Amino acid sequence: MEDAIRDHPLWASSSDDETDNALEGLEKYVMTKLHSRTFASTPEDVKIDAEISEKISLLQTFLRPQHLDIPSALQNEAAWLLAEKELKKINAFKAPREKLLCIINCSRVINNLLLNASISEDHVPGGADDFLPVLIYVTIKANPPQLHSNLKFIQLYRRQSKLVSEAAYYLTNLVSAKSFIVDLNAKSLSIEESEFMESMEAARLVNRVPQETVTTIDKRSIFGKLMDPGPSTPVHVKTQTNVNGGSNYPYMEAEAGELTVGDVERLLSLYKDVVTKYTSLCNTVRHLSVSRTQRHDGLLREPNGTHKDTYSRETEKR
Repeated sequence: MEDAIRDHPLWASSSDDETDNALEGLEKYVMTKLHSRTFASTPEDVKIDAEISEKISLLQTFLRPQHLDIPSALQNEAAWLLAEKELKKINAFKAPREKLLCIINCSRVINNLLLNASISEDHVPGGADDFLPVLIYVTIKANPPQLHSNLKFIQLYRRQSKLVSEAAYYLTNLVSAKSFIVDLNAKSLSIEESEFMESMEAARLVNRVPQETVTTIDKRSIFGKLMDPGPSTPVHVKTQTNVNGGSNYPYMEAEAGELTVGDVERLLSLYKDVVTKYTSLCNTVRHLSVSRTQRHDGLLREPNGTHKDTYSRETEKR
């Protein structure tokens, strides 16, 4: 397509920059229009995206920089938040060039931070040996949506003449980071296999808790309506009101980059409060379900413990 445009009489007097801008505009227009048909267009892509996202969400709960052998002199999680933020933007764009720019911006942030850390800590830059582990860690912390499909989309539809030099290097590194995450196990990290397995299982349990809690509350609501069909306030409405309450949850609308060291104690206190309330709620729901079931069964039993059916009661009345 590039050669066809450059050879066309209408573009004969155009400069290289003008032709390049026209090609960029054409790529953006066409791929934006075809985005719904070309991005994550197969069930296999959707499945891979979901699997990667789920695995990353598990790793987020326990993975630390030292597990990836990132030198302590280069560890700066607060500064890495900017790189994570850039990578998270990738799904907000539909054109392959703009998606690639998100990767480039993220990688440049990491590179600059590594360079500054090397200078201040008198650490000899390790090139890809330092860059790739940090990129893997940032990718895990960011958990960018549909990572597989975004990378595939860029590789397929970005002009090949633009996938060179810096752009190609950063894209290749992120593809390598994705492959590392997909195949990641205890042997890939500086961690004992038993600890890795226990951490992954604990993360799976934590991820299942919200769904199980919703199911329990739904069952309690249905059972309560059967036993006591009076008016009641939906649980989710009350919860939403409390969440938007303001002073009780001052960090609800806060961004990670806005937090300070002084907020740690407050956040820890809030965390303990949430865990305590959640545990109490689970115990109450469990006790309520059991007690109501026992009461319901007791209504259908004789004093001597035997069941009394409807036919027998009707016969006695006669």
